[in-house]
Amino acid sequence: MSIPPSSRLTPRAWAGIAALAVLCIVAWGAFERWHNLHELQQIADEDAVPVVQVISPAPGPVTRTLTLPGNVRAWYSAPIYAQVSGYVRHWYKDYGAQVKAGDVLATIDAPAVDEQYQSALADLDVARTHYNLAQLTAKRWLALAGTQAVSQQEVDVKVADAAAQQALVRAAAHGVARYRVLEGFKNIVAPFDGVVTSRNTDTGNYVNAAGGDVSSRGAADELFSVADIHEMRVFVSVPQDYATMLKPGLTATLSLPQFPGKTFAATFDTTANAFDPQTRTVITELLVPNPDRLLWPGSYASVTFNVPLDQSVPVVPEQALLFRAEGEQVAVVDASNRVHLRTVKLGLNFGKTVQILSGINMNDRIVASPSAGLLDGETVRIVQPATRSGDGS
Repeated sequence: MSIPPSSRLTPRAWAGIAALAVLCIVAWGAFERWHNLHELQQIADEDAVPVVQVISPAPGPVTRTLTLPGNVRAWYSAPIYAQVSGYVRHWYKDYGAQVKAGDVLATIDAPAVDEQYQSALADLDVARTHYNLAQLTAKRWLALAGTQAVSQQEVDVKVADAAAQQALVRAAAHGVARYRVLEGFKNIVAPFDGVVTSRNTDTGNYVNAAGGDVSSRGAADELFSVADIHEMRVFVSVPQDYATMLKPGLTATLSLPQFPGKTFAATFDTTANAFDPQTRTVITELLVPNPDRLLWPGSYASVTFNVPLDQSVPVVPEQALLFRAEGEQVAVVDASNRVHLRTVKLGLNFGKTVQILSGINMNDRIVASPSAGLLDGETVRIVQPATRSGDGS
């Protein structure tokens, strides 16, 4: 069937339809472009806001440990020298011998001292004889005082001579006492209960007064060393940064290479109260009971201190810190997600975390790992809820 001429589209209508189609295509393209630009703008706006993760400060640990090298020494340690010159007659105690105070360690043959002692005894006898004669003479002259037989001056001279002879007797008696003491020094004795840690002499060795065995070089060493090891002293050089922990009540544990897996309890005793200017450390003395005599003088030990800490001081991870010209800072995020850079004072460093002595409180939200370009007052976007930063251990 044919279309009536009146219902056919004219070329002008076709042109209008074509123009409308083109206009629709252009409008759709413009809308797509606007939509894409809007999405890009949103993405750009989102990218312009830094994305951060936040944490909250955590309470510090109750204690921390600090391990330092230490030197173990005896409670008492005495090098023993000879006080008289002579030859060692015999020694009685060897290395490791348990001794009591007064036990004889060795005897010295000192004939020169023996002769001097006998000479001092003879001098004392002579002085006493002279004194007795002077005293008898003074009595006789005193009996004649006031007569024509003697003058008062002569009487006074005899009395003074008797007094002088008495003084000579006292001097001779002191000489005898001196050599009697030297006679006693022929026995080398232990000064206290302990163990013999060295014997540097032998039978027949010549020893020098106030010295020890005389070597070929003329030097003198101690004859014996005796140590009291019922309790030991441990000396540790503590760095200046940790000096505030050195106070009564501080405890430590010792570990020694010869006792793997075994520890010994130590307690704080005292410090030198002065730092070595070369090492900036302070000598610290600890006490360790040694009832089983397992610890020996001269041992090396690893000393681990158990240092109590203040839990009210917050700690944060090290990566939360910013190091800038103003000093150490942390980035705190407020309720409107704005950043505030706060300058803080650092305390002890625990390796992964660090104490913050001032500048923040426990309720602050802190950027966990701030970028170097983060600015004060900048708005940020938080991607996770606040969590605790750990216990600081």
